[in-house]
Amino acid sequence: MNPSHLNGPVLVLGSGLLGASIGLGLRAHGLDVVLSDPSPSAQAVAVDIGAGRAFDDAENLSPELVVVAAPPDVTAAVVAGALQRYPAAVVVDIASVKVAIARELEDILGSGSELLHRYVGTHPMAGREKSGPVAARSELFNSMPWVLCPSEASSKHAVKVAHSLAIDLDAVVFRFTPDEHDAAVALVSHLPQLMSSLVASRLQETPAHALSLAGNGLRDVTRIAASDPALWVQILGANAPKLLELMQGVRADLDRLINTLSAPTAPGARLDLAQLMAEGNAGQTRIPGKHGGPAQQYSWLTVLVDDKPGQIAKLLTEIGDIGVNVEDLRLDHSAGVQVGMVELSVVPSKRLSLVEDLTERGWKVIL
Repeated sequence: MNPSHLNGPVLVLGSGLLGASIGLGLRAHGLDVVLSDPSPSAQAVAVDIGAGRAFDDAENLSPELVVVAAPPDVTAAVVAGALQRYPAAVVVDIASVKVAIARELEDILGSGSELLHRYVGTHPMAGREKSGPVAARSELFNSMPWVLCPSEASSKHAVKVAHSLAIDLDAVVFRFTPDEHDAAVALVSHLPQLMSSLVASRLQETPAHALSLAGNGLRDVTRIAASDPALWVQILGANAPKLLELMQGVRADLDRLINTLSAPTAPGARLDLAQLMAEGNAGQTRIPGKHGGPAQQYSWLTVLVDDKPGQIAKLLTEIGDIGVNVEDLRLDHSAGVQVGMVELSVVPSKRLSLVEDLTERGWKVIL
């Protein structure tokens, strides 16, 4: 057990996926974690999985830290209540929008309130399509970004405690202003969610025989469309100003594409389509690569495996024996055939030798 950067106790207000995962992660450091949730059943499940002990209103609790893991539309009110009830505690929230919450909190407490010295807005960039405490994982935040968004009122001590929380959960800490944060997440999180949902909505009336042709491309694009609608209504509404700027740009691109495809053989049409695709290529290469470092182009190969237990493990073991590191992996299935297709990403210099070695070992490799 590694020592914690916090002393505790830590009070977590909200025992959903993120709140329970925080509790599990802090409990792994031996910290006293107390859980409180408006839903008795959610709180009970979080306690049962070991995320902390149940809050007892009769206890004279004096937490070092209060983590507000409440829905965005009530976060400011819950933060204000915690700051008033626990005068010695640093209070952080983990909501995915920051500007709207900061403004609402100032409206509740007053912009010059000394209570704001003990508050830091934060946002762990982690989650799952599943929700609730049953989906919680102690390692949910491992190597994931955790953004600190202190205000001018936040004290150095409060920022240090918020930083310690992220470090204890093995997250990678970033520091943004609330406005910078909301602009960034609008692009890297909220816009992808909307685009995924829009594409997935096109599938509602699609004939089943057409969907049988679906591959990883469609699955990759629509994966996050399975997210919780109720939560996203709050997030998108709270960050609407930043998101609108991006959506207007997307609308302009769609109008351009529609006009081009309306006359695909007209002079310049093919050039415009190629340019649009090239712009996408250029943007995609700017996404940070493995371990957050510079983006790197890898080479892909596909290996066919029998659709039965142990085949993927056997393949990866043999690749390890060959001495090649797999940078990424995707799994697909051939429609109507009991065969899996394992798509492997490796550094370009290793691709040809890996193909030869796997072929010699009896694997069928598709280039």
